[in-house]
Amino acid sequence: MDLSPPAGDEHTEIREEVAKLCARFPGEYWRKLDAVRGYPTEFVQALTEAGYLGALVPEEYGGAGLPLSAAAAILETIHSSGCNGAACHAQMYIMGTILRHGSAEQKRKYLPGIAAGTLRLQAFGVTEPTSGTDTTSLRTFARKEGNSHYVVNGQKVWTSRAEHSDLMLLLARTTPKDQVRKRTEGLSTFIVDMRESLGKGLTIRPIRTMMNHNSTEVFFDNMVVPAENLVGQEGKGFRYILDGMNAERLLIASESIGDAKWFIRKAADYAKERHVFGRPIGQNQGIQFPIARAYAQMRAAELMVHRGCAMFAEGKTPGEEANMSKMLAADAAWAAAEACIQTHGGYGFAEEYDVERKFREARLYQVAPISTNLILSYIAEHVLGMPRSY
Repeated sequence: MDLSPPAGDEHTEIREEVAKLCARFPGEYWRKLDAVRGYPTEFVQALTEAGYLGALVPEEYGGAGLPLSAAAAILETIHSSGCNGAACHAQMYIMGTILRHGSAEQKRKYLPGIAAGTLRLQAFGVTEPTSGTDTTSLRTFARKEGNSHYVVNGQKVWTSRAEHSDLMLLLARTTPKDQVRKRTEGLSTFIVDMRESLGKGLTIRPIRTMMNHNSTEVFFDNMVVPAENLVGQEGKGFRYILDGMNAERLLIASESIGDAKWFIRKAADYAKERHVFGRPIGQNQGIQFPIARAYAQMRAAELMVHRGCAMFAEGKTPGEEANMSKMLAADAAWAAAEACIQTHGGYGFAEEYDVERKFREARLYQVAPISTNLILSYIAEHVLGMPRSY
């Protein structure tokens, strides 16, 4: 079956090469890691050596300088090949905050290493236990002492890949919430060198989840961060974080498109091969229709992702497109996952088919990096002009 991207896609060669790389990491590789909650070190290293994780870093800093659509093609192909890019996808886009808002010195210091993979920036310290997606209510506080450093106290949760990252992009309050005019003010962004801070005010604790996502909770106890590690202006960090979220959502949507393609191919192939009552089960409309509907959903979501990436490349702000891409792609992946596991019946729950693993992984994007309900709230308020609901 032809699950290639829509006409006009410019990244056929990249897709082909990524698919070849992924073929070296079959289902057995991922099943073994899943059983022990292991990190795919070899897979991440292969992507790094091939230059894919530095795709968005400008050439002047040693990256490939590719557009967002290329990164989307890379991640989609990883997922459509049965692999999982969640272990390292943040290495691609978190650096965007430094690229757009960091000082010249910060760019020179960090971006070449990020592009080469010698520096891992894939930990994003934003979400907290008490505030969740209400980011402006976070409590982690960075108190400036003199002109040399900040002292950070607080806690983050669902900070994925913290154990496998050298640097963290941290969002913390630098002005109490009750002392700012707008709740989005008084938040600042910092680059935390976790190699220096671990055991010196920084503690990382793994969180075991339903999928192998390498999530952690992170604690800050009088952790010292040099003042030079402040990104941009103090108090403007919330805007810097928001600035990178459109890219993140479009890339996560691309992963969901890849997941949907994997499930659709897996389900359709099995439906043709599996015979019950003397006929292939794919001959029954009860099997056909859910797979066909998931395919239609995937194609529609795919077009929205392509539109969002095109707008991003034009320097526009695709807030509507990025949010809708993430929601529609996650819905398409979940519909395809449901159809796939139902088509396989009992075998869908057997580890050797990889369906149950991918089923668990695909479910995440109904919730992260932003929940469906918050996307609907965004559309209602910012696109349809309805009153703010929260």
